[in-house]
Amino acid sequence: MPLSEHEQRMLDQIEQALYAEDPKFANTVRQTNPAVHYKRSIVQASIGFVVGISLLMGGAIFQQVIVGVIGFVVMLACLLWGLSAWRRVAGGTAEAAAEPQGKSKGKSSEPKQRRRQQRPGMMHRFEERWRRRQEGDDK
Repeated sequence: MPLSEHEQRMLDQIEQALYAEDPKFANTVRQTNPAVHYKRSIVQASIGFVVGISLLMGGAIFQQVIVGVIGFVVMLACLLWGLSAWRRVAGGTAEAAAEPQGKSKGKSSEPKQRRRQQRPGMMHRFEERWRRRQEGDDK
């Protein structure tokens, strides 16, 4: 939802006040790109995944079950962490929040909208049935 003119003016005034009060902090915040944070998380999760594989293999080679289990848990945690960061970099939450509405770089939202138009949801069907009952057109 786009901002109204009044809201946009208020936001500009707040931004100008921030620049006047603490220009160093304002520049730091403005230059921060969330995608860089998520890419760093992907790299860290990949390294953790390799460490988990090493622990798992070490546990299997030296017949230490607890080390293998710890390795598996580390692998699983790093996999989930990396996948969540990957989803955000690939056009999920972070990019959608940074982009103006209607100008996202990621996947298009048109197929979802088409699916919703073709196949209404459960609540829509319930409302439609209720409306028909009230009108006396119940089948």
